Amino acid sequence: HMWEHYQYTGDKKFLDERAYPAMKEAATFFVDFLIPDPKTGWLVTNPSHSPEQGPLNAGPAMDMQLIRALIDITTESANILGVDQEFVAQLTDIRSRLVPDLVGKHGQLQEWKEDWDAPENQHRHMSPLWGLFPGNQFTPYSDPKIYEAAKTLLRWRGDGSTGWSFAWRIPLWARTGDGEWAYRQLYLLMGRRVLPNLFDLCGPYQADGNYGATGGIAEMLLQSHLRVDGKPTMYVIDLLPALPSVWTEGTVTGLRARGNHEVDLRWSNGRLERVVIKSIGGNPVRVRANGKSVDLETTVGGMYVLDGNLQPVK
Repeated sequence: HMWEHYQYTGDKKFLDERAYPAMKEAATFFVDFLIPDPKTGWLVTNPSHSPEQGPLNAGPAMDMQLIRALIDITTESANILGVDQEFVAQLTDIRSRLVPDLVGKHGQLQEWKEDWDAPENQHRHMSPLWGLFPGNQFTPYSDPKIYEAAKTLLRWRGDGSTGWSFAWRIPLWARTGDGEWAYRQLYLLMGRRVLPNLFDLCGPYQADGNYGATGGIAEMLLQSHLRVDGKPTMYVIDLLPALPSVWTEGTVTGLRARGNHEVDLRWSNGRLERVVIKSIGGNPVRVRANGKSVDLETTVGGMYVLDGNLQPVK
């Protein structure tokens, strides 16, 4: 969450004084904690567990995805700040020796280092899919095979059960571009796991479902987790990437995008009509919608109005 705060704000002082020291300490812990697996030589966490199923084991997928992300953001932060290059080299070596994401015999993303996954296991937890959301390791552009395997596992998991498990499935499906299944999880959450005052229900009240559902809705309307190759401050803003057919028209204001942008949207007949991008940080941005894309060079405080074809509106 500290790294994401930096991505959304570009606050280098925050990165230097608060985020990087914490991330460096966490990464240092894993430098000491990881051990080689005797069979494969991969570095693993041991003992560990994939929440909340399966036996104690070494190096489950969620652990590796979290550690991989930690190493990536720590090394990128160090490079931004121009510090700790020997530590960066050490982390880069460790990352290369982590258990990779694995595809099992059914074409699924493996939850464990061993191919133990049972087809149609509709467990409420989505632990091995952290790399799809809230992480961004599984995309059609990074590794299509792993991305498709993650989608297979997501289909196996089916609908949610507790409030928070419905809520987590909303952005997971949104990241696959499937607005119908994302909406189904929201619909079932509201129908089955929300109290009259809209508090999420998981036995007692649990905030995860409320925050998760609103975050999921935002992911259905706007995604900004991708960056343009070779341009680390240039994020891709995908507009209406997982719009369900029931939301034929609508308006939303004040969505935030990585790269320090604020976005207002209007759509009708399921297609973008108008977008207003307010660039707070002045970073370049690539905007995508309706099968089109455009690159914008922005200025600090600049406002950019585009129509549904991503042409400027004067």
